[in-house]
Amino acid sequence: MFTGLSAFPLTPLRDDSFDEASFARLIERLVTAGVDSLTALGSTGSYMYLDRDERRRVARAAVTLAGDVPVMVGIGALRTSEVKRLADDAQNAGASAVLLAPVTYQALTADEVFTLFDDVTAGLSVPLVVYDNPGTTHVTFTDDLYARISTLPHVASIKIPGVPSDPQIAAARVQAIRERVPSTVSIGVSGDAFAATGLNAGCDAWYSAIGGTLPGPALTITRAAQSGDQAAATAESTRLQPLWDLFAEFGSYRVTAAIAERLDLVAPHCLPRPVQGLGSQARARVTEIIDELGLRG
Repeated sequence: MFTGLSAFPLTPLRDDSFDEASFARLIERLVTAGVDSLTALGSTGSYMYLDRDERRRVARAAVTLAGDVPVMVGIGALRTSEVKRLADDAQNAGASAVLLAPVTYQALTADEVFTLFDDVTAGLSVPLVVYDNPGTTHVTFTDDLYARISTLPHVASIKIPGVPSDPQIAAARVQAIRERVPSTVSIGVSGDAFAATGLNAGCDAWYSAIGGTLPGPALTITRAAQSGDQAAATAESTRLQPLWDLFAEFGSYRVTAAIAERLDLVAPHCLPRPVQGLGSQARARVTEIIDELGLRG
């Protein structure tokens, strides 16, 4: 569950309500493709825009639809008490693990972040993935904080925010983290453009935004890296550079939604307002690129 490809599907909306039929299509693609796990209610899954009942429904649907594929469920929220309730909901839904980002409004100190994880892991019966996502949470983890949190019960993996582009420097970075955390804690790369480099550098898993909509190319990269064929993993990522360029310009969240809409996997305007999808010119570029690259599965 904490190695290979973990695909992060969208939580599509229709008329401002959870679109379970479209969600089912997304999950079916992931199961059929053979992803190693899927993570519902990650950042790609709009978790911070959904209320508790909506998140409970998404978690239950994901577990039911995924069958034998392990499901991780995001439980991030502003208040510790709410995170605990969401953790209970995820566990009651049958989640195999939970994913926790220290979501902020007021800036959090390192001690406050540690205390959050300490409080939450004390009540867990399933593993937890530490979600380091400074671009959205505005929390920057240090290696010291990784080391402190990774000693807590149930902590099974750390989702790091990308790696340096140079392969040797990336390998050194992954090794530096690995030396600070227990051997039982896996290291997973995020930031899809960095995935091939991260996996080649020794990351155990890829926590993937694009994998939740287009599992095929994500699995190609993952399986090549797992088999030791670093050149093939790099080549496939290089082939997808036009897609990574779109991510850099518009963000993976909106681009992934535009791809899912273009492939008729979800209804138009599937993101939660006030977030709006891409404009017409950007959507035309998305269509052009997915057609040129043959991105359908």
